[in-house]
Amino acid sequence: MARPRVHDLDRLLDAAERLVADVGPRGVTVRSLAAAAEVPNGTIYHAFGSLGALLARVWLRAASDFLDLQTELADQEVDPVAATIAAADAPAAFAARRPEAARLLITVKKEHLLGPRVPEDLAGAVVALDKRLVTLLVRLAGRLWGRRDARAVEILTTCVVDLPTALFLRPFTEGGPISEDTRGRLSAAVRAVLLLPPPRKD
Repeated sequence: MARPRVHDLDRLLDAAERLVADVGPRGVTVRSLAAAAEVPNGTIYHAFGSLGALLARVWLRAASDFLDLQTELADQEVDPVAATIAAADAPAAFAARRPEAARLLITVKKEHLLGPRVPEDLAGAVVALDKRLVTLLVRLAGRLWGRRDARAVEILTTCVVDLPTALFLRPFTEGGPISEDTRGRLSAAVRAVLLLPPPRKD
């Protein structure tokens, strides 16, 4: 079989992203994905080795693009509180550009896409992404409080990961837009959390 063309690979990833967002990772089959992407079944195996590896690529692509935008939005803000709010609001901003990818990242657990047997190269990419997120959180903690310890980063995790997930999960699950009211409440919640500095370091 000839090597799949670049646009076939992009079509596969785009189709898989839509399917995962609509039916969840367990609802995606080789047949349904090939039909949605309008490619032969064999293209999936030839290009990615397995359906699981393809789905891992889908998550990695979405997560990497999201983290690029999140970092960009945070770095644009001079005020550290505004930077933290921008990082927290990034899923809503990402949804305006890539709605299926944003819905996938909020509504589907990473473990359900990556599976127990992630190829070594993909596992390394996942670790690298996790490190990029931690780097962003550490940098925000340093800007806010001049601290880079675990307790400070934990508070930033609440602001940038936990609160957006809690407030955005329902509209993403229902397939609707993120309202300005919800985004405003997220901003207020982040500001409230940041009013209290991190506990003293041991």
